Amino acid sequence: MTGWAALADEIAAFVLSASCAGCDAPGTLLCDPCRHALVARPVRTTTPEGMPVVAALAFDGVAARCIRRLKEEGETLLARPLGAALGEACAGIVTEHPTALPVPVPTGRAAFRRRGYRVPELLIRQAGQRPARLLAPAQRTEDQRGLALAERRRNVTGSMRVRRARQGRDVLVFDDVVTTGATLDEAARVLTAAGFRVCGAVALAATPRRRKLPGNTS
Repeated sequence: MTGWAALADEIAAFVLSASCAGCDAPGTLLCDPCRHALVARPVRTTTPEGMPVVAALAFDGVAARCIRRLKEEGETLLARPLGAALGEACAGIVTEHPTALPVPVPTGRAAFRRRGYRVPELLIRQAGQRPARLLAPAQRTEDQRGLALAERRRNVTGSMRVRRARQGRDVLVFDDVVTTGATLDEAARVLTAAGFRVCGAVALAATPRRRKLPGNTS
């Protein structure tokens, strides 16, 4: 067997052993109905401090399962369709602020060691943008799941620092999932303190409690 034939057999075996990230259908990484479910359906919402947020998808059903596979199971191939949804959702706000730097919320050191990649940065690149890594972790935080808004605010306060200041530059803050918006507000706070103008935020998905004002962001 030639090298190319062996490689083709390995790829075929991998695909056949895979299951759809959205519905567990065998033999595919993402079936057609689930791929369609990842088409952006943008919603607008706000953080507790009133910052406007555009989210590409609702964090439920197929989208939630695919995001979990990307974040917790290493299915980085899902970054392409998820990033496409993010790119479609942020097109309007990027057009409104064409010089704004796309700034990802920083990934904690432990999460980066576990995954080997930074999810917000990966999604930004798949959305056709070049991430500006202006934020870095400043201290460890507890798992945000299960925390109320006030607890989340306390948890993320002081959790980020700005790597370098660029006085007066416009920025857009990017994250994968927005729940209460406390993390986005903390990112905006430290960026503003460093002299940036925060024009808004973009997320891949919003949890049901954050879903408001469905509509086209353009």
